Amino acid sequence: MPSLLRKIPLEYNLDELEKLTESAGAKVVGKFAQHLKRVIPATLIGRGKVEEIRGYVQEIKPDLVIFDEDLSPAQQRNLESAFQHRVIDRSQLILDIFAQRARSNEGKLQVELAQLEYLLPRLTRRWTHLSRLGGGIGTRGPGETQLEVDRRRVRERIGTLKRRLATVERTRSLQRRERLEVPYATVALVGYTNSGKSTLMNTLTRAGVLVEDKLFATLDPTIRCLRLPNGDRVMVADTVGFINKIPHSLIEAFKSTLEEVRSADLLLHLVDMTNPLFEERIQVVEEVLRDIGAGDTPYLMVPNKIDIAGAPFWRGAGNGARESCPISALSGQGVDHLLEVIGNILDRGKQRSEFCFSPSQGSLLSLLRQRGRVLEEKFDGDSIRVTALVTPKLAGQMRKWLGGNGSPLSR
Repeated sequence: MPSLLRKIPLEYNLDELEKLTESAGAKVVGKFAQHLKRVIPATLIGRGKVEEIRGYVQEIKPDLVIFDEDLSPAQQRNLESAFQHRVIDRSQLILDIFAQRARSNEGKLQVELAQLEYLLPRLTRRWTHLSRLGGGIGTRGPGETQLEVDRRRVRERIGTLKRRLATVERTRSLQRRERLEVPYATVALVGYTNSGKSTLMNTLTRAGVLVEDKLFATLDPTIRCLRLPNGDRVMVADTVGFINKIPHSLIEAFKSTLEEVRSADLLLHLVDMTNPLFEERIQVVEEVLRDIGAGDTPYLMVPNKIDIAGAPFWRGAGNGARESCPISALSGQGVDHLLEVIGNILDRGKQRSEFCFSPSQGSLLSLLRQRGRVLEEKFDGDSIRVTALVTPKLAGQMRKWLGGNGSPLSR
């Protein structure tokens, strides 16, 4: 974990854990915190804190005890024994939320895979009533046999899910390749969970994406076409939100979904300006982007919720684009300017190219006029020579369709 993330105050981590718990459909009845000088291998927290929580649990009798840190299988087992209540950690809570929110077949497969990989090292605690009682003839119970059977079934299911996800990923790759054949630039919305990505998606494209004041309200990616003020069309992709201490298994399971981020031409990094730790959250998102291989993709910083942010909004710069564009995705404030800035940034990656069209290639000329910006047209006998400002994708496609009858010009 980056050193900056360790500076996040403990109370904010607990507040986020409470919001995660509420997103999962539970109600928090008590919180406990402890600043540890060292981690206790058996229980994570100190013996005195274990006794304090056990007394509270025996009095309140909650259904569940949730730890903000990841617990080892042994720690989880020891804490459950001490509290006499079910204990889960932050990763298991996030996995449960993802299981509730996944709607697409791919999302469900990804969540199940992450859950089973999390569960596999923890299977021993589920068969303690069948464990061996001692050595000698006649004293060996069926526990180890049943445990190995269970482990084998989980491993087989993990293998099946990985094969099915590989098939889905191939299908998604084909769909992504087809989108690349349609030479539109792709703009991906990224940011900390509940930063307003889905709200902005609906404002820009009327996509009808579910919007709730909950962490991880939407998981499955949504892609829509958007026309910019300069006339260009782009594909806008709304992706799953990021969060501090996200389980690595989820990043691995959702790698095909996150490919939409890696293949984007521009990232819009939404930042919730109402959160006092927005700068730390920016660091979290940038760390995840580096983890998934999108750290070098140009992005535009988009401070959001400026209509209700009490302090002046942040004017930092994004990597590559080195600009910020403050907006309110809900009220629409600043969105028109955002679209202009997106168009300007994408224009910087365009090139002047010259193409020659025969009379029978009128449909391609019409396509160029629609998707590029025609600067000059000249008639050369029966042919038409056109100079246009186009994206590298469109330039490559036009040269391919015209049989190489097109050449890039100096900008």
